[in-house]
Amino acid sequence: MLSVPLVVLLGQVVLGLINGAFYAVLSLGLAIIFGMLNVINFAHGAFYMLGAFVCWLLLTHVGLGYWPALVVVPLVVGAVGVVVERVFLSRLAGIDHLYGLLFTFGLALALEGGFIFVFGAAGNPYPVPDALRGIVRLGPLILPLYRFWVITASIIVCLAVWLLIEKTRLGALLRAATENPRLVTAFGVNVPLLVTLTYGACVGLAGFAGVLAAPIYQVSPTMGSNLIIIVFAVVVIGGLGSIGGSIVTGLALGVIEGLTKVFYPAGSTIVIFLVMVLVLMLRPAGLFGRET
Repeated sequence: MLSVPLVVLLGQVVLGLINGAFYAVLSLGLAIIFGMLNVINFAHGAFYMLGAFVCWLLLTHVGLGYWPALVVVPLVVGAVGVVVERVFLSRLAGIDHLYGLLFTFGLALALEGGFIFVFGAAGNPYPVPDALRGIVRLGPLILPLYRFWVITASIIVCLAVWLLIEKTRLGALLRAATENPRLVTAFGVNVPLLVTLTYGACVGLAGFAGVLAAPIYQVSPTMGSNLIIIVFAVVVIGGLGSIGGSIVTGLALGVIEGLTKVFYPAGSTIVIFLVMVLVLMLRPAGLFGRET
C-alpha cells in the first residue's frame, strides 16, 4: 500500500499531465508556425477559444455532439486560419517579424472583444460526453475518464503530427519550402498554398485543443488569453521552432506545475516562468533549440 502523501503526489503528477497535454498541443502548433512560417502567432490562444466556442455553439444551436465536433471544429477553425493567412499574413511575409506579431496580437484582441460583446464574459458549461463519464483506476489513483481521454488523445495527436513533419515526404517538402522556397517552387510546388495550408492545420490543432477543453473548463472569451502566455513560455523553453521540444516541454512543465502545487502552492502560477528564465540564462536557444 502506498502512503497517503505519495498518492497525493502521484495524483498531482497526473493532474499536471492534463494541463501539460493542452500546453503540448498548443505549443506544437505555435512551434510549427514559427519554425516553418516565421510567424509569431499571438492569436493562437484566440483560435483555441474559437474552437471551444464553435464546439459549444454546434451543441446548443445545431445539436451536434462531442464526437462529430472533434472532426468538424478543427476543420472550421482551420478554414478561418486559411482565410487569415491568405488575406492578411501573406502580405506581411518577408518583412520584420514584429509586424506579424502585432497583427496577430490585434487579431486576438479583436476576437476576444467580439465574443465578449456577443456572449458576455461569463463562462458557458459544456457537458462531458456520456461515453467518457465515470472513472478509471491507475493503481491507487482514481482519475475521471474524460481527463484520461484528454491526456491520451493529446499525446496521440502530438506524436502523429511529429511523425508527419519529421518522417514523411510531405514534412520534408515543407521543411525544404521554408529553407529555400525558390528552389522548391522550381520543382513545381505551390509554396504559398503549402504555407497557407500549414498555417490552417496548425490553427486547426488549436481548435482541436479547444474541443478537448470545453468539458473541463468553462467556455469563455478569455480562456485563450489566460493560457497563451504560458504556452509561449513553453515554446521558448523547448526552443523556438523545435517541434519535438514543444511536445516534451509542454508535458514536463505541466508535471512540474502540478508538483509545485504540492510543495509550494503559491509558486505554481510562476514556476513555468522561473524555469524559462533559468533556461534562457543557461541556454538562450532553448532546451531543444539550435544555437545560431
